[in-house]
Amino acid sequence: MADRGADDPPSRTGSPDGDSQVSEDRWSLHQRLAIRELIDTEVSYLHMLQLCALSIRSRLKQLPQGDLDVLFSNIDDIIKVNSRFLQDLQETDTRGEKQVQLIGDLFLEFQEELEQVYKVYCANYDQALLLVESYRREPELQLEIQGILEAVVPQAGPSGLSFLLVSPLQRITKYPLLLQKILENTLPDASAYPVLQRATSALLDVNTNINEYKRHKELASKYTKVEQLTLRERLARINTHTLSKKTTRLSQLLKQEAGLVFRTEDKEFDDLEEKFQWVSLCVTKLKSNVAAYLDNLEAFLCFRPQESDLDVPEGPVGEYCSLARDLQLQAFPVFKQRLEGLVWQPLCSLAKALAGPRNLIKKRMDKLLDFERLEEKLLEAGSVTYEEDATRHTYQALNSLLVAELPQFNQLALQWLGQILCTFVALQRDLAEQVLQRAEGSLAQLPHHHLSEPAFRKLVEDALGQAGHQLRSFQENFEKVLPPPTVQPLLPGAEHQLQALLSRHGPGKLYQVTSNISGAGTLDLTLLRGQIVALLQNKDTKGNSSRWLVDTGRHRGYVPAGKLELYHVVPREEKPRGQAGPHEDSPHLTAEPTPAPVPSVPAETQVCQVVAVYPFVARSSHEVSLQAGQPVTVLEAQDKKGNPEWSLVEVDGQKGYVPSSFLTWAPSPAPWGWSLPS
Repeated sequence: MADRGADDPPSRTGSPDGDSQVSEDRWSLHQRLAIRELIDTEVSYLHMLQLCALSIRSRLKQLPQGDLDVLFSNIDDIIKVNSRFLQDLQETDTRGEKQVQLIGDLFLEFQEELEQVYKVYCANYDQALLLVESYRREPELQLEIQGILEAVVPQAGPSGLSFLLVSPLQRITKYPLLLQKILENTLPDASAYPVLQRATSALLDVNTNINEYKRHKELASKYTKVEQLTLRERLARINTHTLSKKTTRLSQLLKQEAGLVFRTEDKEFDDLEEKFQWVSLCVTKLKSNVAAYLDNLEAFLCFRPQESDLDVPEGPVGEYCSLARDLQLQAFPVFKQRLEGLVWQPLCSLAKALAGPRNLIKKRMDKLLDFERLEEKLLEAGSVTYEEDATRHTYQALNSLLVAELPQFNQLALQWLGQILCTFVALQRDLAEQVLQRAEGSLAQLPHHHLSEPAFRKLVEDALGQAGHQLRSFQENFEKVLPPPTVQPLLPGAEHQLQALLSRHGPGKLYQVTSNISGAGTLDLTLLRGQIVALLQNKDTKGNSSRWLVDTGRHRGYVPAGKLELYHVVPREEKPRGQAGPHEDSPHLTAEPTPAPVPSVPAETQVCQVVAVYPFVARSSHEVSLQAGQPVTVLEAQDKKGNPEWSLVEVDGQKGYVPSSFLTWAPSPAPWGWSLPS
């Protein structure tokens, strides 16, 4: 024992070089232990992540997929980044003295990737915890989840999912501490020391940025909520504080519009907002067009002419009916279903996704007005209250979040929109191929299948042109059959008044009232539809050409020019022969027609008849009822006393009197036909 004691002091008190060597060894030992702790804990952490992603997530089948996406967030991205990080970290074991510096360089290299993946996970962590709390309120579900966790990760204990979900948050905050421990056991004059310093500072910045990003996301989630509130609920939210804020913002906005205060300009944000609004407009327009397309497709599927009895011989028509029936029952319904699932629903989801950023942009405008007002106060007073400072920071957070996120959002929205359009085009192409494939056998039996495509196209164009010409001719002749829509019948008892106006003013000054006129002023007239007046002056005393001075035969006054129509006197000799007119003793008077000119019907097909302009209900056995447009045969153009205001007519075998002003002449073309192209 004495000998051993004699040997001890030299070893403890040795030379200065010996003490320095012992100190370096001690530093090196602690450094190796800190590095080993970093690598070993990284291995355990990555193993825990893989258990979460593979074993636990796959066994929680009782949870909906949406819940699993929230619980495990982007854990797969974290596993990819940390797997590469661990692989490079383990490779440093073989680099000897350079290991410490390589570890510092490795953290600097992975700094951006670590921040990107962990900030997403940390931002969604609170929402995941809310789900975990909701599961605890369901005992049966909680027991199932706890059983799965105990089977896979026994060390999780009663904490359950919370123990696993918090691991990424703990790991990213522990990296600076592990680097600091290595740095503390590295000699200050070592070459690795400044690298470790930069790495430690970089990881601290990563954690700071993650916290800032999380705060921004919480702020954004607060303002991007789309609430469907009733008017009562909106009114209930109005209070003194709300009114004060809105009044202050409105005042600030008015000052800016008047140029009294400076308006903050942010060119970068303005460009991003303009692009977002453009994308939003495109989505809105496309959604409207697709909705109209689906409505038209639905109407097309409801129209099934092939199921009707066409009374057409079999042949090409039968082939068409068979093909149309096949397409209507199979190809088109499948196309409609795919269109709704692959185009309409994604388009609605995209439109819904735009609502959050739109609300955020709107809220930024409100906060900008607050920010500008507080900046003015800060310049004038030199200080602001704590609440006002928080308001300033809220705007800055919103603005920085939008400037950082809008470019990526705009790009993703454009890609989403482009994919929807490409899908729509692909569906149209598939439908055309299906129709051609199904119609291949039927097309071979059609009479013109041997024609080339240009020749068949010309044949179709010629047939359609011929059919269109015949339809136009039919329309023109059909319009000739009906009475001109602007012709108004004379009011009963207006014949003598008409003759007086005609003799006093001449035919060129006569106008007919097209609709009832109610006089509003002292010099305005009240007239009935169909009444005849004479024009005295085509403007009033103030030169207003839309108000004319007219004479009714009894009174003079002003009426709206737009409710007058030139009246044309048709001489008696212009009446067609072979049919007695309703007024034998007076010229036949009608309003001058104003429709656009149409080609006249050939003279040989013209036959005139008398028709009823208005319906008439018989009031005694001496009268007969009429329907508007009903043809009548005039037996006598006056009653037994010679009064031309009543005419004796025959309608459907019944005879009786009707007001002469209810009758008019109308051309009746002889029956004619037109044939379809062969």
